[in-house]
Amino acid sequence: MIKILDLIKILNKNKINFFSGVPDSILKELSIYLNLKNKNNHILSANEGTAVSLGMGYHLATKKLACIYMQNSGLGNAINPLISMAHKKVYSIPMVLLIGWRGSPNSKDEPQHMIKGQITRNLLKLLGIKFVIINNKKDLKKLDLLIKFSKKNNQPIAGLFKKDCFEKSDLKIRNFNKNKINRRDFIKKFIKTLPKNSKVISTTGFTSRELFQIRNSLNIKKSKDFYMIGGMGHASSVSLGVSLFSKKNVYCLDGDGSILMHMGSLKTIGDYGKKNIKHILFNNNCHESVGRQETSVDKINFKMMLKSLGYKNYLQLKNENEINKLLNKFIRLKGPSFLEVKISNGSFKKLGRPSKFLNIKKNFIN
Repeated sequence: MIKILDLIKILNKNKINFFSGVPDSILKELSIYLNLKNKNNHILSANEGTAVSLGMGYHLATKKLACIYMQNSGLGNAINPLISMAHKKVYSIPMVLLIGWRGSPNSKDEPQHMIKGQITRNLLKLLGIKFVIINNKKDLKKLDLLIKFSKKNNQPIAGLFKKDCFEKSDLKIRNFNKNKINRRDFIKKFIKTLPKNSKVISTTGFTSRELFQIRNSLNIKKSKDFYMIGGMGHASSVSLGVSLFSKKNVYCLDGDGSILMHMGSLKTIGDYGKKNIKHILFNNNCHESVGRQETSVDKINFKMMLKSLGYKNYLQLKNENEINKLLNKFIRLKGPSFLEVKISNGSFKKLGRPSKFLNIKKNFIN
């Protein structure tokens, strides 16, 4: 296995000291290390394309290579700046991409990751990005050689890191979240309170998994769910699409990392959203499932921002004793309406995952 310091040494050896990216489960030891030990030269980005663009700007200012990290599921977000700007036949901008390779061949993973995992190498080849597959410490020598190639030839290169290749370190980000409301308790009350025939679209990660598990355990069928098992940042747009062509009430369960990723969608909802769309943000101010790196969403005044973007109503929930009261009030409001729920960290110890996706889609549509 690879110690995170082994990777850092290779990067430092090549005078790479600016980092940006989106936290990932495979590379979480890297992002936690950077967040704690390299704060001045590390930017947590809203999405992968923005991280690549930051790396381009860094090179234009310094002539040096940036290190950009991401999960392969987010490679699609990065393709535009990589192919139309950084490519060797355009501006020829070098950088090091570190990519967590979910769904790599011969590994066990979720279906959505297996699909992306199978085509990740082909995507990099189509982009003209040379890459090395990294399983262990010895493979870091190959990455070292490829970084030198990037410097010499002024083009991006990549390292593909397989699942569980990093040794767990003792580094942990402190729990700065003091919120009292538990997300799963809110979800239980939420689905019990929902009017009949409501539609729920839930964001990627713990939110969808908890909704799926709670819905099944309580056996509540008066409303229907669509789980975003991928497409991080797009739950609100899917919700808008459903609401525009349905008379039923549509509820989007979003997260702070997700809402940051494609925040321009809020303006589209404000412009086009009808009275049947309701947007709920679970805000714990961190990327909880991949190391609890701070999103800094708590610095945003959602009330003022959403009003300027065209939302009709904004409510904030901080007190767990007010969940039922505010939920009932929120459900009665005409949309586009927004409820910000300040939640604590934590989830079920044994958390299930949605499966049988075609059945989920069929049930949601009917």
